[in-house]
Amino acid sequence: MKVLIGGAWPYANGSLHIGHLSSLIGGDVLARYHRLRGDTVCYVSGSDCHGTPITIKARKEGVHPSSIAEHYHSEFEDSFRRLGFTYDSYGKTSSPYHKAFVREFFLTLHKNGFLYEKDVEQVFCDRCNQFLPDRFVVGKCPECGKDAKGDQCDHCGSLLDPVQLEDRKCGICASEPDFRASTHLFIPLGRFEKDIRNYLDRAEYWRANAKGMTGRYLDEGLRDRAATRDIDWGIDVPIPGFEEKKIYVWLEAVLGYLSGCKQWCEKTGNSFEAFWDPESSDVRHYYVHGKDNITFHTVILPALLLAHGGLRLPDRIVSAEYETLEGRKISTSSNWAVWVPYLLERYQPDSIRYFFIANGPEKRDSDFSWQEFVSTHNADLVGQFGNLVNRTLVFIKKNYESSIPPGALADQTAAAIEEAFRLCGKHIEEGSFRDALQAAFSLVRFANKYFDDKKPWITIHETPVDCANTIFNLVQTIACLSVLLEPFVPFSCESARNMLGGIGKCRWEPVFIEPGRRLNEPVLLFQRLDKKAADEEVQRLKGIS
Repeated sequence: MKVLIGGAWPYANGSLHIGHLSSLIGGDVLARYHRLRGDTVCYVSGSDCHGTPITIKARKEGVHPSSIAEHYHSEFEDSFRRLGFTYDSYGKTSSPYHKAFVREFFLTLHKNGFLYEKDVEQVFCDRCNQFLPDRFVVGKCPECGKDAKGDQCDHCGSLLDPVQLEDRKCGICASEPDFRASTHLFIPLGRFEKDIRNYLDRAEYWRANAKGMTGRYLDEGLRDRAATRDIDWGIDVPIPGFEEKKIYVWLEAVLGYLSGCKQWCEKTGNSFEAFWDPESSDVRHYYVHGKDNITFHTVILPALLLAHGGLRLPDRIVSAEYETLEGRKISTSSNWAVWVPYLLERYQPDSIRYFFIANGPEKRDSDFSWQEFVSTHNADLVGQFGNLVNRTLVFIKKNYESSIPPGALADQTAAAIEEAFRLCGKHIEEGSFRDALQAAFSLVRFANKYFDDKKPWITIHETPVDCANTIFNLVQTIACLSVLLEPFVPFSCESARNMLGGIGKCRWEPVFIEPGRRLNEPVLLFQRLDKKAADEEVQRLKGIS
């Protein structure tokens, strides 16, 4: 099977924080799992480098917008690498390849009759002396009455136009903006309303929030959206008469999935057309993102793909709810956030990955607390998985001269292993990563109970044959866990395989290790965290916010 996994493109105007991580980690779980299955995987994402927020930050710091975008793009790449994200293509919207692809796509939309000119009254701030992008117009949502931006209300999910907002203000200087006339190219989204409604009705394996929000948005009626904007930093419009304008960032950013996939296909000899075949049963697309990006993946992207023609629509929508921090909404402006570079400086990447998968906001908002982070690490990774591996391999070193003793796989062990692989794989493909991780950890709990019940520290003296068989079964289970847990905690799984004598390339299936294999020196997979660390982290957070 050909599998495309699209991870949302983080905006390159600030560091990654735990909200980004909680919504994106599932993409790497999918990628690692499908590679183990033997599928051809293209896991694509990148940095969203255009738009007004970057130009405003650049203006404040007295540098060119590209300097800001490049700084955070490099930081993102480093953070994702250290977290173990296995992107096949991680690009940036400012790359020449992406720009050329978007301009060509834009020309196809124009050729197909899906761009039209329209004179609009556009929001202009006299104090800032610039046209304002929709998201830099703030006010009250006409649907729910809460604070909203001019492109979308984060509270009720409505996609908006600045003219709809009540109590409009400039999001930069807070003055009251006015309107000035400007001519732009628009995409007639309304022409796709029936097609997207039918698409939604056929949708399978979408998270509930994606179905609900998309349905509400369609019920409001699709409104045409501007495809160009009066800004300085972005991709040039390749249509005569619009040379001074840029392609709107909402359009070009979602096309990064296509440009990144095409560039990867050209490098690897894969077929872009085969990956995007709308009729193939041998292709599957996943899109992994946060709640605030749902409609861009379930309405905007499908509309663009339909307007272009001959391209596959998203198959599976893996959309997270919100991540909060110590019971409060994350606020980057007030520094109420835990930044990914900081986490990576102080904690193991597998500890970070495990927590945000085990506690991910899949069906409802999830809260990150330092106390829970420390407790989860100590209870699950140290007390269960790490303890199982360590006590088994240390026992072999002490009693069998670091060689695997002879034995036969017990029926109950084989059944537990098979069931763990079956359930874990099923849940991953459904986008239920928390359930998948629990299915894998059920085998950890089984093995620890098996160890306790069989009492090898006693049978080594009284019934040595039984003891050898117990340890043999435990080694096979640990080997299988090093595959099962690979999508979740890959660094410790690699370490476990090295301790087991260097198991080679694995597939998504039970692993068998022959008796007599000599093991390498056992090392602790995880170090216990001091409970005081949680209190110290909370105090630090309060101090800097």
